[in-house]
Amino acid sequence: MTNQPEIINDISASSTETEAASAAPTRLTPMMEQYIEIKAANVDSLLFYRMGDFYELFFQDAVEASKALGITLTKRGKHLGDEIPMCGVPFHAADDYLQKLIAKGYRVAVCEQVEDPAEAKKRGSKSVVKRDVVRLVTPGTLTEEKLLDPSEANFLMTLGRVKGEADNVLALAWIDISTGTFRVTESSPERMFADIMRVDPRELIVAEPVFHDPELRPTFDLIGRSVIPQPAILFDSAAAQSRIQRYYDVATLDGFGQFSRSELSAISGAIAYIEKTQISERPPLMRPEREQEGSTLFIDPATRANLEMVRTLSGQRDGSLLKAIDRTVTGGGSRLLAERLTAPLTSAPAIQARLDAVSYFLNEPVLSDALRLELKGVPDMPRGLSRLAVGRGGPRDMGALQRGFDAARSIVELLSGKDLPSELKAALHALSAIPQTLQDHLDKALADELPLLKRDGGFVREGYHDELDEMRALRDQSRRVIAGLQQSYIDETGIKTLKIKHNNVLGYFIEVTANNAGVMTDSDEAKARFIHRQTMANAMRFTTTELAELETKIANAADRALSIEAAIFDTLTAEIVLFADLIRAAASALAVYDVSVALAVLADEQGYCRPIVDDSLAFNIVGGRHPVVEQALRRQAANPFVANNCDLSPQNNDKYGAIWLLTGPNMGGKSTFLRQNALIAMMAQMGSFVPAGSAHIGIVDRLFSRVGASDDLARGRSTFMVEMVETAAILNQAGERALVILDEIGRGTATFDGLSIAWAAVEYLHEKNRCRSLFATHFHEMTALSEKLNRLSNVTMRVKEWDNDVVFLHEVAQGAADRSYGVQVARLAGLPEAVVNRARDVLKQLEEGETSGKANKLIDDLPLFSVVLKQETPKAQVLDNELQQALDAIRPDDLSPREALEALYRLKEISITK
Repeated sequence: MTNQPEIINDISASSTETEAASAAPTRLTPMMEQYIEIKAANVDSLLFYRMGDFYELFFQDAVEASKALGITLTKRGKHLGDEIPMCGVPFHAADDYLQKLIAKGYRVAVCEQVEDPAEAKKRGSKSVVKRDVVRLVTPGTLTEEKLLDPSEANFLMTLGRVKGEADNVLALAWIDISTGTFRVTESSPERMFADIMRVDPRELIVAEPVFHDPELRPTFDLIGRSVIPQPAILFDSAAAQSRIQRYYDVATLDGFGQFSRSELSAISGAIAYIEKTQISERPPLMRPEREQEGSTLFIDPATRANLEMVRTLSGQRDGSLLKAIDRTVTGGGSRLLAERLTAPLTSAPAIQARLDAVSYFLNEPVLSDALRLELKGVPDMPRGLSRLAVGRGGPRDMGALQRGFDAARSIVELLSGKDLPSELKAALHALSAIPQTLQDHLDKALADELPLLKRDGGFVREGYHDELDEMRALRDQSRRVIAGLQQSYIDETGIKTLKIKHNNVLGYFIEVTANNAGVMTDSDEAKARFIHRQTMANAMRFTTTELAELETKIANAADRALSIEAAIFDTLTAEIVLFADLIRAAASALAVYDVSVALAVLADEQGYCRPIVDDSLAFNIVGGRHPVVEQALRRQAANPFVANNCDLSPQNNDKYGAIWLLTGPNMGGKSTFLRQNALIAMMAQMGSFVPAGSAHIGIVDRLFSRVGASDDLARGRSTFMVEMVETAAILNQAGERALVILDEIGRGTATFDGLSIAWAAVEYLHEKNRCRSLFATHFHEMTALSEKLNRLSNVTMRVKEWDNDVVFLHEVAQGAADRSYGVQVARLAGLPEAVVNRARDVLKQLEEGETSGKANKLIDDLPLFSVVLKQETPKAQVLDNELQQALDAIRPDDLSPREALEALYRLKEISITK
């Protein structure tokens, strides 16, 4: 245990402090003085202060950490008259505790010993080992395997703004340091929230003046604690270019592309924050890739939530669209699929390239199965690469790269000579570019079984390094000698329980029980032979000159072997990092293959079709299904999903897309129908086959969905206010290429208010926005708009009435509903029968004519309602109920002929007596 001297030194300091407590009650030990000094520089983080084999926390950090981690809070010394709270976590299990703290939103400063404890001891008994923060662990800068979800990206985002730029342009840059991904795009105050939520960063870093900007602050408050203000100097656009050049070690940024000043500010801020948190380490980031505005489908945050793209409204992954379509077998593939789903393309050629790749594997099932088998063994190469580059990697990360290279080689052999579509051909080229020299070097250097940590040794293959083999032989031979020496001591003393043991304080020693120790201490000759080292409660420990000399040889051989292996590890790491760009490109290619094959498997399994995607305004889906609901019904062995058509394409040589006004009952399937068409459009533009018989979709550039009801009490918004805010955003932003899904606009207020708002909104969509729209409503009066608006059509959810009940057919048909069947649905929900009957009576009166003047009559009837509840149940109803109960009690299969006859007489008697 190399850090043991430090523990002894710190304890000694505490003893000195205790002795002087009466004279100077506020005096701190040198160790605590060092802690307070380091903590003062990291006030916004919990300080993990390394002491031996533990990370210790003190003062308020200890109080918070003990609660968050559920660990014991102890005390150590005093400060200003009060005892100092303390808690700690083992060094070897630190990742588990970090995972819990990061999940709860904490930031952690990791403080390590930066010198050998022996050097501190030379300076004096009261000197403490030098320590310093080597890393800030934050939610957006994680690299450890235990702290990351393999299926999700872990983005850190920065916001850049330069005053004076035209149109108040903002810029967003986002990095996943665990994979090296680095992208940047321009934004605006109006769409900033949508752009941020599309990426869904774990941390959003902004300059302090921007954080307090009254125009942007409401958005930051909405995002919450993941927004971290930082000094404005990190975003200084004047110094941005030089900071970026230093990080990438280039003389000019001409090869990076053209960036605005705001984009340079955001890029520089991201790099500055990485440098701040990683201290001396430099993750190998990709060069910033500029994302062109409009290259992806704009989806506002409300729409992302309503459509449950990545998570359900309750925050679960199960039940989301991503979960329903994910058939990937690698972490990289799963992350790429999520990225494509959250940012569908708006370029028809690019979409066609992705669809071509899916079609290729769908038509090559044997090849697809073979490729999928190879992919299942592919480890997460980008994350292993990043850990190695920042000094947190181990031999198994190298082994992951080695296995990834082997899989890449097999896939290249599998696909070579095939007539591949463009996307798959480019991916094959990236796999072929893996440097063979690096692959061969790893094969020669790494053993078959690899330890987790390099300090454990044993990861270099035998025969790779001559001196290492020599040191290992000496070390292993000496172990056999130790065993032989132990046996000779047993023979010499006659103590069969004698053992030669080792620890980091005493080294090698002989241990015998206290009862047997007399053999080694009874004579002067024995005492000279067996030198006493330590007395324990039930044992005594000794050494010999022979054992001490052997220990020196063993220690030197073992230490030298570990030193050689550490040097080999560093050499291999440097060589790996040198080829970082090629390794990442190969990993991206493997992810492309995984996603393409997975979507082909999905299409074959679920019966999806290839959509036609072009630059027209078409939107014609035949036999469309909801991808999530359909699979849920299949798992439950319920009735099959009812497919429906949807045609919002321009009609009769019209220039613009159509609007469907959808009426029908609650529970009839309106919301499902609305959502499924939005999801089909997204899936088509992400490059996936879609759940339909056929689909022709003209590029959608903006997708808006207003489905469901919710409030926003934190910002003082009622359900209706939220509805109006989201509707306003749609009407103000939708253009002719947009797809708008609206459900029950105006239902949160008075009937006539709601009807008027919904009416006006439809007219605005038709005349001003001119976009393809689905508008569901219970305001049946609006169906009259089809006579006035030429691009509006009435459609309805079909139902059948039977025996005073309603049967939902879930079919969409031309025409309009004349009622919503709300009372029937209320009955199905279990409302008391008296309430349902009264509701029918009120509804009948309201439907007899205009509602004006009816209210007073209904109010006059209200006392009757309470009387009805108190009245005795009508005789006929009592009879029906008693007969029903008697019938329910009869089990025909259990009755003998005689018992059946008696049951019939009882039923007859009930009917006569009542």
